Amino acid sequence: MSFFTADLCDEYPDKVHVLDNEFKNYGAKDKVCAQVITVKLDKNNSELIKILRDEDGIGKIVVVDVDDEYFAVVGENLMKFAYSNNYEAILVNGYVRDTEQIKDIPVALYARGTCPRKYIPETKGERDLELSFCGVQFNNGDFVYADVDGIILSKGKLL
Repeated sequence: MSFFTADLCDEYPDKVHVLDNEFKNYGAKDKVCAQVITVKLDKNNSELIKILRDEDGIGKIVVVDVDDEYFAVVGENLMKFAYSNNYEAILVNGYVRDTEQIKDIPVALYARGTCPRKYIPETKGERDLELSFCGVQFNNGDFVYADVDGIILSKGKLL
């Protein structure tokens, strides 16, 4: 993949939105160009498991909002599902765990930080909703571009 987010920001200043720099990549893939799938969770990750385990992820990034709750929603098992189904990345407005075990899995995993605890009781997640965090609105079909300089979103494909 031959692009840099800085160049995309320069070339398309009115078409990109930049996420804040609070997100860190815990996966092994360091450059991503992918179409968005959205999912809203209420602490429990069962809806996310279904997506990563059961659906083809070629060219896709799953954008997950858990309202910054202090529970991990992605760990080693979900990253293995993501890799098996060819997902490019997962972007979590929240926390992840098992970072030692996932650091070599070739899927990008962007999150605000880590938490060793997961939420056990099953709750209902919703997918294909507009998500809003970091001053950015994410919708299914949007595009995320990410590299070591940052993460940007566009409503259409730039490359």
